[in-house]
Amino acid sequence: MLNWVLALASAALLILTFPNFSITWFAPVALTPLLVATAREPRWTHRFLLGWGAGIVYWFGVCYWIQFVLAIHGGVGQAAGWALFLLFCLAKALHLAVFALLAGPLMRRWWAVPSAAALWVAIEVTHGSLGFAWLALGNAGIDMALPMRLAPYTGVYGLSFLFMTMSASLALVCLRRPRVQLLWIAPVLLIALLPPLPPAARGDQTALLVQPDFSENEDWTPQHLDRAKREQVALSLRAALAEPRNPPSLIVWPEVPAPFYYFDDEVFRGYVNGLARAANAYVLAGIVAFTPGQAPLNSAVLVSPDAIAVSRYDKVNLVPFGEFVPWPFGALAKKISTEVGDFIPGKRAVVSPIAGHKLGTFICYESVFPSFVRKFAAGGAELLVNISNDGWFGHSAAREQHLNMVRMRAAENRRWLLRSTNDGITATVDSAGRLRGTLPKYIRATSYTGFTYTAGQTIYTRYGDWFPLLCAIWAVMGLVAERVL
Repeated sequence: MLNWVLALASAALLILTFPNFSITWFAPVALTPLLVATAREPRWTHRFLLGWGAGIVYWFGVCYWIQFVLAIHGGVGQAAGWALFLLFCLAKALHLAVFALLAGPLMRRWWAVPSAAALWVAIEVTHGSLGFAWLALGNAGIDMALPMRLAPYTGVYGLSFLFMTMSASLALVCLRRPRVQLLWIAPVLLIALLPPLPPAARGDQTALLVQPDFSENEDWTPQHLDRAKREQVALSLRAALAEPRNPPSLIVWPEVPAPFYYFDDEVFRGYVNGLARAANAYVLAGIVAFTPGQAPLNSAVLVSPDAIAVSRYDKVNLVPFGEFVPWPFGALAKKISTEVGDFIPGKRAVVSPIAGHKLGTFICYESVFPSFVRKFAAGGAELLVNISNDGWFGHSAAREQHLNMVRMRAAENRRWLLRSTNDGITATVDSAGRLRGTLPKYIRATSYTGFTYTAGQTIYTRYGDWFPLLCAIWAVMGLVAERVL
């Protein structure tokens, strides 16, 4: 019973670490109880169940909003929404189950601290490739100045390693292990020798971020759709012309629930082109495009002040149930988007020319993939832009959770990041991941904001997930040594 209390305590601490609660100082200690439990438990089946139980509770507590999305916007109803959400929790909890299974033997050895931390990172990095990624442990450090020095070198996973190192060290203290085994935590002090975060600055360029606040439940008749187009143009133009001394060079429209077709709708194309000319600014707009075979694409188009479509980016990483229905669930749930067929993923990250600089745009859920977002900066993007529609989350903590991950992408690549959303949270993020301004949620508004184009590449931008690979090698070595020594 004590082991179960400890495992569930870790789940509770992890839930409290992230929004809604954001008690971020729990991050360095959250996994300590589970590590103590796994060290105490000699049976591998019980360690697996301890981790699985903790994982189920954790995913249930942090991603509770998925049930709402499935029930309301997915159209499956409350009961089926809960059933599908529970299946989701059971599946995602397997990551923590495997961690607990393997961490137990490691925690009994003198190399416990770095090996447990490396094992955590090696498993954490697999979330995206195994179906769904959300909130790496390191995201809890987004407002911690000293740990954030790691982000440009190791990505978010360096912060996860740091927090796990501290949790494992505290676990050894609780287990009354020899003090010499705590010396592994000494290298943490070296973080203070890393370059400090870039100083806060206003930015030397200007942009306009648009938050149109369209209803997620709108019946998009031709009349309603045309009104939405005109309202978004009017909102943008009024705000752009209100700053005649330093007009915005870029206007960003978000991903919206309305089906906007730039290339296939002459009226909408005229509205966007007219706005670009009148404001003498580039316009970046979330749209629906089509493949030559007429399959829909979730896209972003960049239009120049001369009313020329400079580039189009097609979203590569699609959202299950949001933009396509996974095969096993086709008969149970509908897709949330307005398109009749499933969206088709794009093929590559696109870097767009803009007034002598370069811009990289990623769409909504793609912000949770560090290794993907870095491709834009590695391709020469001097500014990152995230357009999103977080309205599907309802009034839940998912919005704040999503924003924290977006901020980490800015810090990893040392790029300013502009974020435009349908109804919040629209924000400006500087190259250190700091928030420079946000719009209130659930209102129609614009944000006139500064930013700076930034060249150069961080270690993470250049080499990607080298650190998780190193952690995987270390974890395997630790597990092999545990068996043979």
